[in-house]
Amino acid sequence: MRASLLQIDVNDGESVESRRSRVASLVREQAGAADLVVLPELWTTGAFAYEEFAGEAEPLEGPTHEAMAKAASDAGVWLHAGSIPERDPEGPLYNTSLVFSPSGDLVAAYRKIHRFGFDKGEAVLMGAGEELVTARLPETTIGVATCYDLRFPELFRGLVDAGAETLVIPAGWPERRRAHWTLLAQARAVENQAFVLACGTAGTHAGVPQAGHSIVVDPWGEVLAQAGAGEQVLTVDFDPAKVATTREQFPALKDRMLGLTAPRR
Repeated sequence: MRASLLQIDVNDGESVESRRSRVASLVREQAGAADLVVLPELWTTGAFAYEEFAGEAEPLEGPTHEAMAKAASDAGVWLHAGSIPERDPEGPLYNTSLVFSPSGDLVAAYRKIHRFGFDKGEAVLMGAGEELVTARLPETTIGVATCYDLRFPELFRGLVDAGAETLVIPAGWPERRRAHWTLLAQARAVENQAFVLACGTAGTHAGVPQAGHSIVVDPWGEVLAQAGAGEQVLTVDFDPAKVATTREQFPALKDRMLGLTAPRR
């Protein structure tokens, strides 16, 4: 299976409409070159452009949905279209990821569960999702998570329990914590014996330099490919069957002790 992670340069000098059109063209360029294409988190606005969220929020089936569905269909690829600021007419804003089939059908939507900000920014401007989401591709089942979720291993255990073999994580990760990005991506791969495809942004969002360095990690924690800091298409071949092989050769997941409780004091 071949995946292309599109590490998009998101900066304040490009309009949302222009970037949406440009990214759709980049997706179409992957026709015949990839089976799965992955975009970053909140690439329409920038993950740290908090003041833009409300004004640029859109319905689930809004302009980004329309553009990405058509791009996926035109390219004939599975497309994890990163995430958008979703406006729910009956609720708050959400940081919502969209996954499209090669025919352009929306097959999964995930509202980010762990919101970043420590009582400001995304943490107060957006609602928290409540459901784990997986999507079945012909070659593998993907588990969907977003950026800050990467710091919460219990979410990924839940995805594995739901059948996930490949963990796909769009992000807008800041440069100042880039070391954590690589470390956590490898940790999630090793502890879950799964592939990790983590796609970040390049550029600067609202004055916050982005880490870039999108990464693909195999179930043993080996880095198969990693991008640099700037806009880049990171393409890598991987064998989803390696997940089952790894779990059979080193069956650590079978030794999980569930239902543990704190000692009485």
